[in-house]
Amino acid sequence: MHTTLVFDIETVPDAAGLRRLYELDAALADADVVEIAFQRRRAASGNDFLPLHLQRVAAISCVLREGSGLRVWSLGAAAEPEGALIQRFYDGIEKYTPQLVSWNGGGFDLPVLHYRALHAGVQAARYWETGDSDPAFRWNNYLNRFHWRHVDLMDVLSGGQVRARASLTDMAHLLGLPGKLGFSGAEVWDAWLAGRIVDIRRYCETDVLNTLLVYLRFEHMRGRLTREALAAEEQRVRALLAESTEPHHREFLEAWSVA
Repeated sequence: MHTTLVFDIETVPDAAGLRRLYELDAALADADVVEIAFQRRRAASGNDFLPLHLQRVAAISCVLREGSGLRVWSLGAAAEPEGALIQRFYDGIEKYTPQLVSWNGGGFDLPVLHYRALHAGVQAARYWETGDSDPAFRWNNYLNRFHWRHVDLMDVLSGGQVRARASLTDMAHLLGLPGKLGFSGAEVWDAWLAGRIVDIRRYCETDVLNTLLVYLRFEHMRGRLTREALAAEEQRVRALLAESTEPHHREFLEAWSVA
């Protein structure tokens, strides 16, 4: 396979930004600031999911398939600053110019990364290339929705139709994959407040594993992997998880085996 980077992010409300935007008391706890934002959001829209520019990145997890290698990990250390995590992500694109793969990355992950990179002063020249420096990017870049350097599986499989979109969890389960393992996106904020950053990173890694496995089926569907090559790629993932000492990797493998 060509060099492929499957990615996913987890976010939490940007308490500092919300405090500034709403001109709240600097002494007000982050949890209270966010609760005020939730209340305002519910009053305006009926739900408390904050707009993308009011999110901050809590974790970025990746699967890198390069040459004969396969790796799954979360960028940086658990306590590393947000800006450093985002810079690491874009540095990976700078280094590998990979095929990016996501589930709803075009609708969520990448816009959040754009806002937060702007906020943190991150540079990402290769990602923003559209052909001025490298002509190969003129007709195939990371930014155009209908180009292929970034494959947003949710968008592609739904034909770009909002009413046809499926969740990653549903698709994973329908394909016999583990899906989410005892944690959901709705729990991320509470886990963040409790200091459970490692749990958030592990949850994010299970999402990229599910996304990778859906992508492999997609590559087979469009004729870029034979049935034998698909089986070999899936076995490569199983071997990686079996060799890992991380408990969530073993849990994922066990759930996959019985699915």
